Amino acid sequence: MPNYQEILEQAAQRVQPLLRQGKVANYIPALAEQPLEQFSVSLHTVDGETFSAGDTEARFTIQSVSKVMTLTLALQRYGDELWSRVGKEPSGTAFNSLTQLEFENGIPRNPFINAGAIVTCDALYSRLSAPIHTMLESYRAMSGNDKLCINKIVAQSEYDHRYRNAAMAYLMKSFGNFNNEVEDVLWSYFNFCAIEMNTTELAKSFSYLSSQGYCNLSKQRILTKKQTKQMNSLLFTSGLYDAAGDFGYRVGMPGKSGVGGAIIAIVPNRFTISVWSPGLDKVGNSLAGIAALEYLSNELGTAIF
Repeated sequence: MPNYQEILEQAAQRVQPLLRQGKVANYIPALAEQPLEQFSVSLHTVDGETFSAGDTEARFTIQSVSKVMTLTLALQRYGDELWSRVGKEPSGTAFNSLTQLEFENGIPRNPFINAGAIVTCDALYSRLSAPIHTMLESYRAMSGNDKLCINKIVAQSEYDHRYRNAAMAYLMKSFGNFNNEVEDVLWSYFNFCAIEMNTTELAKSFSYLSSQGYCNLSKQRILTKKQTKQMNSLLFTSGLYDAAGDFGYRVGMPGKSGVGGAIIAIVPNRFTISVWSPGLDKVGNSLAGIAALEYLSNELGTAIF
């Protein structure tokens, strides 16, 4: 078995020169205050072992990585019915594009761009009496930390600057693809994004994607084997927005990023990796995080091709 701890520490060391080169997501004021010089990486195996390196105690809001859990909970309640409201194709445009949504009659390209996640959140809102509580409890069970919480300052900051996301939601509503009150759904959506974790908890939370849908920590089947395969396929083609092709070329794993600097990556039947560093590249993905995953992919031979 590879020496995971040593390789993670090497990855953390190699990306140090990159930590000052990215830019934080300053369009969300609460995220603009995050210091750049931070990096953490964790790996959780299907056998339940966890390895970490870097600023392992640092906590951050998971932002768009939460879209994976939103989709997971929606698939549990809707199954294939969900795909009548959101597509399964790469977007090829920015994650917050309005023009594509207008052109395609209010049906978002996939559940990982903002419009797709918001309409998935709307679907989930219709089936849950307390969506924020349900989401938080799901993360607590799957991460093994029953004290996880939401950073309300970040959630409020995102809600206060919600205009473009609100425009997407109202546009979908005009096409009949939105069922609940826009403001209520957006508040849930921003709270999902503002759940605060470290990389160890994040890797554990999404370990079901490397274990054919079964979570060893909560002792629950989260998705069917077929749904897990489909989820990983979507993550590979669409998880890093319009940089998914470059990520597939460099890293070769299914993954999902967030503008807080977190990324998860999955190696089916082996492990889940999470990385975090708040400095972003021009597309909005963690600069050091992608470099670390590329290094790990080469060292561990984890590219799926």
